[in-house]
Formats: sequence, structure tokens, C-alpha cells
Amino acid sequence: MALPTLASAVSCENVSFERKSFTVCTVDASQENLRLFLRDDEGAVLGQFPNVARSLPPQETLSFAMNAGMYHADRSPVGHYVQDGAEEMRLLTGESRGNFGLLPNGVFCLTDGSARVYETLDFAAQKPICRDATQSGPMLVIDGALHPRFLVDSTSKFIRNGVGTTSDGQTAIFVISNNAVTFHEFGRFFRDVLQTPNALYFDGKISRLYAPQLDRSDAGFWMGPIVGVVETAPAVTE
Repeated sequence: MALPTLASAVSCENVSFERKSFTVCTVDASQENLRLFLRDDEGAVLGQFPNVARSLPPQETLSFAMNAGMYHADRSPVGHYVQDGAEEMRLLTGESRGNFGLLPNGVFCLTDGSARVYETLDFAAQKPICRDATQSGPMLVIDGALHPRFLVDSTSKFIRNGVGTTSDGQTAIFVISNNAVTFHEFGRFFRDVLQTPNALYFDGKISRLYAPQLDRSDAGFWMGPIVGVVETAPAVTE
């Protein structure tokens, strides 16, 4: 599938793969204001897309958002989390329970002009400087290969969401499945259709998407980290 042409800050479309439906939202990370959200100015968790939108200044508009990493019951991040240069949670490199601990896991790293997915140990070795970062797991695609522990005959199927990035770090491609899928199916969509060399799983069951261009704003359980694109209205001159 050819990457959609960016006509605005975010381009979203529904794509079919092996009789399953996926919503794909593509962001030019070199041009757009792509960032992470967790708390308001008083430290309260935002948790829902409308709260993120309301937290923005009047001249800014939320044009896309998605849940972006696993969290504890209090909505604090399970793994490494950095927002606007401030670290809330350190990098975790050891084994743990659940999907987050299905090693290797990874980190989604944002700078003012790029977006990259790193496998966690590679991230620890390279020590990139991220303006925003969120750690999640498992990795879906690692240097062009599927996660080694994904089973083609798995019976575990959920609505899932994640992100893949291009090798030059210029494009971030966010995906949510519209049908319940296995890890193997979801990973192959990133590898074979989107052809992203690295892709990271964000979550399942509680996967959410805000895409106003598709008239979509998913509601449900409160979320922890959220990734979004913010557009700024041009200044009005007299």
C-alpha cells in the first residue's frame, strides 16, 4: 500500500488486509506538532480525548490522538515516559509480566522534527535525546522482522493499536485494528503492508482513536499516555 499523501496535519484511511479492517493515520513528523499528553497543569491525568482538547490554548486544535502506552491503575506510565523534556518514569530493561514484558519491547521517541521507534536495549545503548518518549511492548517489528515470539496460530485476539516509523524518522504511522486480531496479524500489517522497519504495540482492549476527519472519537476506559497532533491557527491580521 502506498503511503497516503498528506493533505493536512494527519491523513487517515481505512485499509483492508486479509479480510480485516485497520484504520491508518499518517503523520509527517518533520512538519507536524506531534507530542505526548498525560496530565493537566495541576497534575491531574487527562485520560480522555476531550480533556486533551480542552487543555490546549484557544489557538490550538487537536487533529489526531491515540492512547500511547501501558499504565498502572492510577494511569501512571508502566515504562519510560518523558514529556516536554521532563522524565516521569525511568527506562525499564528487565523482564516483567504481561504484554509489556513480552521482550523485546520498545520506546517511541519524539523530537521537534522526527519520530522513531527503538527496541529498548538499542534505546539504552544509543541514548537518544527525546523531547517526548513512551515505552510500551511488545515490539511488533524489529529491523524488518516480526517479534520472534508471535505465533501464527495464536487464538488471542483483541482490538489492538500501535505505531510504526520510517527509517528516516520523518513519518509516523499509527494503526488501530477495527477487528480483533492476533499479534502475528497486527505485526504483519506493519511489516508487509506499511513496510515500517520498526513498529511498537501500544495496547489492546482499551485501544482508542480520535480522528475528526473520519468523524471518530472513541470513548471508554480512562487512558494513561496519549499521543496527539496539534494544529495552530494562523494569526489573524487586521
